[in-house]
Amino acid sequence: MSFGQILLFTIFAGIKKVDQKGPQVVIHNSMFWGMVVGLCMGDLKTGLFIGGTYQLMSLGVAALGGSSVPDYQIGTIITTAIAISSGVGIEAGMAIGLPICMLSVQFDVVGNIVHGQLVQQAKKCCHARNFKGMNLWIWSCVIVTALTTMIPTFLGLALGTALVEHILAIVPAWFTAGLSLAGKILPLCGLAVLMGYMPVKKYFEYILFGFVMYAYLGVPVLGIAIVAVGLAWMLYKNLAKEPLAAVAAGNGDVIGGDEDE
Repeated sequence: MSFGQILLFTIFAGIKKVDQKGPQVVIHNSMFWGMVVGLCMGDLKTGLFIGGTYQLMSLGVAALGGSSVPDYQIGTIITTAIAISSGVGIEAGMAIGLPICMLSVQFDVVGNIVHGQLVQQAKKCCHARNFKGMNLWIWSCVIVTALTTMIPTFLGLALGTALVEHILAIVPAWFTAGLSLAGKILPLCGLAVLMGYMPVKKYFEYILFGFVMYAYLGVPVLGIAIVAVGLAWMLYKNLAKEPLAAVAAGNGDVIGGDEDE
């Protein structure tokens, strides 16, 4: 991996964080950044696969109330870049990307603490009608936000390939097998968290139907998704008809009552 690529991906990480915290005008999910880095590295398939894996990990995880959560997007960027450039496999890339995306929680906490101090200075400038100074303090918050992801991303990319090669040279085979297993289990954990917020018991038959299609009939995920959209649309139309049917039944009762009288 060249220094230019490392610098480019580091800038991507900063843009992602600023957009995620602010305007949200760019798609800032893991699938998007896996695709972008995969295209830049000349291996779109691997980028999409890694992006999808991290996307499943992040299902049901949200930074609510100012809380900090793992930054799965920078994990996607680092894992994709290292996996493609080193050629040693996705699991080896996750050995660097996954710990860094977990470590990003601490960077985000430190960034929020620094933001509090910077905003206080901007507030003082505002009260003093020093709006130029206020804007400078506010823009410094944006820079700090970008640095909270740019620093770990740069370190992970700059040291990652050499570190991966060193790890693979000294660790036993069972350790790398464990990383491979963790890469398969973690997406399931994300899916389980998401299902905890969904009415699973009410629509459990749909889950069984999808499982049978995938496990026994060999239907690809895209085909299952298309069938799911059709079933969801059919369920929506049936639910939309229920209020109308209830109203019609109510009107019939009233009319019938008048006729009896």
